[in-house]
Amino acid sequence: MKRRTFSRRDVLKGSTAIAASGAFASVTSAAPPASAVTPQLIAAAKKEGRVVYYTSIDLPVAERIAKAFEAKYPGIDVRVERSGAERVFQRIGQEYASRIHSVDVVNSSDAAHFIVWKREGMLEPYLPEDVAKYYPVEHKDPDGTFASFRAWVCVIGYNTNMVKAEEAPKSYADLLDPKWTGKIVKAHPSYSGTIMTATYQMARDLGWDYFEKLSKQKVMQVQSSADPPKKLALGERAVMADGNEYNMFIEKEKGTPVEIVYASEGSPLIVGPNALFKNAPNPNAARLFQSFCFSPEAQQLSIDFAGLRSLHPLTKEKPGRKPFGEIKKMKDDPAAVEKSSEEIKARYSKLFGV
Repeated sequence: MKRRTFSRRDVLKGSTAIAASGAFASVTSAAPPASAVTPQLIAAAKKEGRVVYYTSIDLPVAERIAKAFEAKYPGIDVRVERSGAERVFQRIGQEYASRIHSVDVVNSSDAAHFIVWKREGMLEPYLPEDVAKYYPVEHKDPDGTFASFRAWVCVIGYNTNMVKAEEAPKSYADLLDPKWTGKIVKAHPSYSGTIMTATYQMARDLGWDYFEKLSKQKVMQVQSSADPPKKLALGERAVMADGNEYNMFIEKEKGTPVEIVYASEGSPLIVGPNALFKNAPNPNAARLFQSFCFSPEAQQLSIDFAGLRSLHPLTKEKPGRKPFGEIKKMKDDPAAVEKSSEEIKARYSKLFGV
């Protein structure tokens, strides 16, 4: 039977399950037993010799995680295929429609993608021991097909060489000040899952009239949520209206003159799950890599090197960063994001002319 490709309509259907009982909803709640990393699993994974990881994580971060895995398990190579969340989703749909099974493990910043893959019977139930033992129930699928590998917030930021701390914006409302006209950079919801989610939360909490006012500020428009921090770092714009917190951590901690602002109205919350596929070409290496991704070692690396936030309680926050629990966050709602995604893209593009 030929598999079909997946569209936003499929994601919307999948998101009805999310709406019913949360982002990690389940109908059957038949989680497999927790799986430990055993000598037998390692040997089987080494026999396969590779794992293919499709991810929307920023490339240097994904490659660092891959190198850490390769160092721990010599003889198993990780091939990182990095793209935006929507492109990852479409690529897998196209490959499966053509009976091409290349991906072992996937990560996406759009939780609804996992609902669609799960409903289509494409995901392999696998419950890493750390997920079973330590992860909050709201961050793991009851059927054991996916769990939250990473979390982060979307933030405001500024270049400290171009803006004095006392003059920097403290809120989204501050970005509407005429003094920032022509000095702001912002990412686009049509290309980035992070910005799609953030745009929904902001439109819900601040209103579309906020974006209408912001669009009059002669904003530089970029695609990925990783791009605004990079534009700040290069001094191409003084302020960013949105962007990944973790990219700002990376820039700041390597000495780039940038600073993070957590908006007084609240920062949009984003979650990125991991899952592995039933038709994975390297199933044992996939299981080993999935277990590694949720281990304290990998999660701590994600915090320290990548600037991500972890749901694993055995990790420690990096000194100098604002504790995750102290950040005022907007409420995540993936089902609502998918339901209104086409409207969001249309309204946003009309306002910003891109």
